[in-house]
Amino acid sequence: MKGIVLAGGLGTRLYPLTKVTNKHLLPVYDKPMIYYPIIALVNAGIKDIMVVTGGNNAGDFLKLLGNGKEFGLQHINYTYQAGEGGIAEALNLAAFFADNEKICVILGDNIIEKNIVNAVQAFEQQEKGAKIILKEVLDPDRFGVPVFEDGKIVKIEEKPKLPKSPYAVIGIYFYDAKIFDIIKTLRPSDRGEMEISDVNNAYIDMGEMTYEVLEGWWSDAGTFDSLVHATNLVAMTGANNLS
Repeated sequence: MKGIVLAGGLGTRLYPLTKVTNKHLLPVYDKPMIYYPIIALVNAGIKDIMVVTGGNNAGDFLKLLGNGKEFGLQHINYTYQAGEGGIAEALNLAAFFADNEKICVILGDNIIEKNIVNAVQAFEQQEKGAKIILKEVLDPDRFGVPVFEDGKIVKIEEKPKLPKSPYAVIGIYFYDAKIFDIIKTLRPSDRGEMEISDVNNAYIDMGEMTYEVLEGWWSDAGTFDSLVHATNLVAMTGANNLS
C-alpha cells in the first residue's frame, strides 16, 4: 500500500499566517504540521509516500523533508497542485504514483493521537473498494457526515446544516485502484471543487465502502481555533511520534 499526503491549497482560513508560507509548514507544538501525517503513515508500515503540495512555497517542503531520512525513509515523492481544485483533484495528481496499488490518503492538516495500524491492516485484507475513518465530534456540520441505516453508511453529506449523525469523516481515506476512474466522472461542486465526499458516495453506491471509528483524539488544523486546539492536544497528551 502506498501513502499520499495532500498538502496543497492556499490556506486562506489561516491568513495572514499563510501569506508567506504553506499552511502545512506551520508549527503544531514542537513539529511542523506536515510531520504528523507522514509519521502516521510510517508508523502503519507505509514507506512509499508522495506529498502533493502547491502554492508559492512548494520548494520549502523539499528543504524541510528532503528524502525522508528523518522518518526512516529512503525517498519521498513530490508533485505539485496548481490552484485549489479540491481534495479529489489533488489526489488525481498522484495517479501515476499509485500505479494501480491500494492507497492510504491523509490530509496534511490531520493530527491523530495514536495510529492507523488496524485500519491499514484491515484494508490490506479488504478485497476491493474503500474505507473511511470516522470520529465523533461536537461540530459535524464542518465536515463530511455519514448517514447510517441499520449500521451501514448509506450516504456522506458534505457540511450539512442539520447533520444526521455526530460523526465526521476525518481526512484519512483508503482506496483501491478504481479511485482514479471515479475522479474522472466528477463535476465541480457549488464551491468549485472536486469533492472527496462524491468519491466516497460512489463507493457507497457500489456497496464497497467500509469504515472504522478512530481510537484516541483527532483534530484538523485548518482554522485558527483548530490549530490552537491541535497544538494544545499535542502539548498535553502527545501525538503519534515515530515508533
